[in-house]
Amino acid sequence: MISEGQIAPDFTLPRDGGGTVTLSALRPKPVVLFAYGQDGSPTCTTAVKDFDALLPQFSALGVEVLGLSKDPVKSHDRFAAKQGLTVPLLSDHGGHLMEDWGLFGEKLFFGKLVQGVLRATLLIGGDGRVLKRWKVDRVKGHADEVLAAVKAL
Repeated sequence: MISEGQIAPDFTLPRDGGGTVTLSALRPKPVVLFAYGQDGSPTCTTAVKDFDALLPQFSALGVEVLGLSKDPVKSHDRFAAKQGLTVPLLSDHGGHLMEDWGLFGEKLFFGKLVQGVLRATLLIGGDGRVLKRWKVDRVKGHADEVLAAVKAL
């Protein structure tokens, strides 16, 4: 699991619309990386749309925002087109990055223990160090909370 204070390991992942994103290539910009479960599910759609709506404010502060799920790129492409999204959506289709970073594992889902995406957001500084890690239990207002933390940097 990647914790606050640790250097986030580099990665290169495919993204919606084609191409790839390499974390280290974004330096020295800070990065907000939010993990969500599935394209099109109601709660995940809300989370992604909330970050997308705030994207101009994050960009004005020089911060890159990236969504991350295990869905394949084709799913991201359909989801982004349907919702009119501009936030980059990364595909960790094999789930290796999400598992290594502690973003996938056991969780309670309707009272049962299941394996799944652990909704979380990481704020990664321009030096690659994780400045803040949120465990997201409630989506409403979370993107605003992350934006407030970025403004406080």
